[in-house]
Amino acid sequence: MKAPDGFLEAHLRQRRDGGAKLLVPYITGGIDPRWIDLVRSAADAGADAIEVGIPFSDPVMDGPTIQAASQRALDRGATPMSILDDVATADVGVPLVVMTYFNIVFRVGVERFATEAREAGVSGMILPDVPLEELGEWAPAGAASGLETVMLVSPLTPPERLPLLIQAAEGFVYGVNLLGVTGERAAIGERAAVLAARLKAVTDVPVIMGFGVSTPDQAVEVASRADGVAVGSALMRRVLDGEGPLRLGAAVAELRAALDA
Repeated sequence: MKAPDGFLEAHLRQRRDGGAKLLVPYITGGIDPRWIDLVRSAADAGADAIEVGIPFSDPVMDGPTIQAASQRALDRGATPMSILDDVATADVGVPLVVMTYFNIVFRVGVERFATEAREAGVSGMILPDVPLEELGEWAPAGAASGLETVMLVSPLTPPERLPLLIQAAEGFVYGVNLLGVTGERAAIGERAAVLAARLKAVTDVPVIMGFGVSTPDQAVEVASRADGVAVGSALMRRVLDGEGPLRLGAAVAELRAALDA
């Protein structure tokens, strides 16, 4: 079901302004025959939006867990179009955000990908390998289709660049907690708090911090300075280990309960 234009940011703002800390789980599209049930379970457990990863054979930002999840999906025959076809059946009531690499979008065709993603019910796009200066090929197609383009900001983003990224951000600003690839970490560190504070000082667009959040306690720590957290590797590790929709939903519910406490 196609969500209304602006649904991603409007929904997150409404939840944030109502006092909630935002929770955005990541699920690799095609990782399991029941992967749409994973999405539904995450939504039912209290996710405020859900990232759907379209797997790519040559990722640059994915750590070992997400790489393994992507490879499993590819081995199962997942394609960008098959994932969007599945997404069209989800009807979960929260915004869905696709995260993928630009080579996939380019190969499908930028305008076609944007149009079909939007028709499938996707509200936002994250293209981690497309810097601000190279958005020109994507941005018109995304805007024309009604997709909100999420921008990533890292601890090394210089002060003079930050306003440009914020100005381009739609849906939410994705703060990268850690340098390097995605993956679970024993500790997040002070850089996440510093970056979250920098972002909150210059924008009212919802600020979601991701990369490295593994436990409910870490989620609470990271969200304390931001509007919310994104959690991916810790959840996909569970699926790789054989857990299904019910167990994944329970893990998301634990994160939700900790953020709401």
